[in-house]
Amino acid sequence: MQQRVEKQFEGFINTPALWESTFQAIQQFELPEIDGTLSKNIVEELPSLSTNFVMGKRVERFFEWIIRQNPRYKLLAENIQISRNKITLGELDFLLKDLITQKAIHIEMVYKFYVYDPSFSVEMQRWIGPNRKDTFLQKSQKLKEKQFPLLFNNETKDLLDSLGLTPLEILQKSCFKANLFVPKQLQEQQFPHINNKCIVGTWLHFKDFKDIAYRNFQFYAPKKQDWPILPKHGDTWFNHSEIITQIEISFERKKAPLIWMKKPGHVFERFFVVWW
Repeated sequence: MQQRVEKQFEGFINTPALWESTFQAIQQFELPEIDGTLSKNIVEELPSLSTNFVMGKRVERFFEWIIRQNPRYKLLAENIQISRNKITLGELDFLLKDLITQKAIHIEMVYKFYVYDPSFSVEMQRWIGPNRKDTFLQKSQKLKEKQFPLLFNNETKDLLDSLGLTPLEILQKSCFKANLFVPKQLQEQQFPHINNKCIVGTWLHFKDFKDIAYRNFQFYAPKKQDWPILPKHGDTWFNHSEIITQIEISFERKKAPLIWMKKPGHVFERFFVVWW
């Protein structure tokens, strides 16, 4: 388990930002680099990660840990629930102070897996979750229209007052990392609006995965919290017919599994097999 958390963390820090600088007025927060030897300490310092944290909460803890190691930043508050009449309006992920610029920063941590579906007419709608529940466009709109404005709510004022902060003086950014998967025939294409370094694999329909071309390889379907891990770290593998059974079970729950594939010569690929 400890080694797995270490590999999850390694995958997280090596995942590129989905865009550089600014996208639709959303500024990208550049995650500071860390000394590679420090990553060995993360399991000991964050023991709660040994439990079944969902991936979103897990990467927030990774982010928090990196910030705490960096002398440039001071963590002011994290995961702040904003409520009105006992009803939660939303949450602020992180409030930091940049000790060099002396500026306060509100940061929303986002870590996503998207597939590219050319069937949509609008380019930015084509980056969609593998289970078709959300899109990059929807998430960016949510940041701008819901999560960032939360800073200016009356219900947030007491928190900011206690930290000596004024909303208008706080910079708002997103640390938005993503792993992108494209159809096989578009592997060589460059895509607008996004950082093409985020493209790490492909996606295909079940009928295509059943093809004879895949039958001689080995496969593994990692749990979602292990999706950031590189396939080369896999230690359990199944044959084609065995993984098909596992995929069918996922499909019954309308879940598109991420699949690691191992070829002879220690060549690895990762792709989604989609149910739609």
